[in-house]
Amino acid sequence: MANRGPSYGLSREVQEKIEQKYDADLENKLVDWIILQCAEDIEHPPPGRTHFQKWLMDGTVLCKLINSLYPPGQEPIPKISESKMAFKQMEQISQFLKAAEIYGVRTTDIFQTVDLWEGKDMAAVQRTLMALGSVAVTKDDGCYRGEPSWFHRKAQQNRRGFSEEQLRQGQNVIGLQMGSNKGASQAGMTGLLSLVFASAAFLLRIHVAYCCHLLFI
Repeated sequence: MANRGPSYGLSREVQEKIEQKYDADLENKLVDWIILQCAEDIEHPPPGRTHFQKWLMDGTVLCKLINSLYPPGQEPIPKISESKMAFKQMEQISQFLKAAEIYGVRTTDIFQTVDLWEGKDMAAVQRTLMALGSVAVTKDDGCYRGEPSWFHRKAQQNRRGFSEEQLRQGQNVIGLQMGSNKGASQAGMTGLLSLVFASAAFLLRIHVAYCCHLLFI
C-alpha cells in the first residue's frame, strides 16, 4: 500500500466507515472472475482488502481485464507496463478507468485513481468491477468468461426500427389527418358565420319594423 500518514479524529471515522463498506465475499468472487476472464497465468492474491489493493494497484491486472473484454486486435490498451514507478502505475489505472467508461460503465460507478492506488476506498473499486462485469454480461458478445449469474444483467431498451417506406406512409397519414381537421375547421367556421349574419338580419328587420310603427303613431 502507498505510504500514508495516520488518520486522526473525524478523518479516521470517515475512513473506518468507508472500510466497513468493503465486502470480503465479493472480493473472492471478483478475484475468481478476473483470473478466469484474463485467461492468463495471474497469481491469486491472499485474501483481505490490503492484499486485494496491492494486487490491483499497479494497473497491470486491470488493463489485462479490460483488454480481455474485446476481440483480439481491438484491445483499448495495446501496451501494458509492469513498471514500479508510481506515476506509471497511476497512469495505467487512469487508462483502465477511461477504457471502462468507454466500454459502458457509468461515470457514477467509476472509482478515483487514489481510491485504489492509495487504498482510500476499495469498496468503490469493487463497485466499478461489479459494474464492469454487469456490462460485459449484458453485452453478451462472446468475450465474457465466467458464469452469467455472477453479475446482474442490465435491462436494455427495446427500440423499434422503421423503414423509410413506413416513415413515408406515416407522414401521409398525418398529412391526411391535418387536411381533414383543416376542412372540418373551415366548415365549422362557415356555419358559425352564417348563423351570425342571419341573427343580425333578423334583428335589423325587427328594428326597422319598430321604427315604422313609431312613425305612424
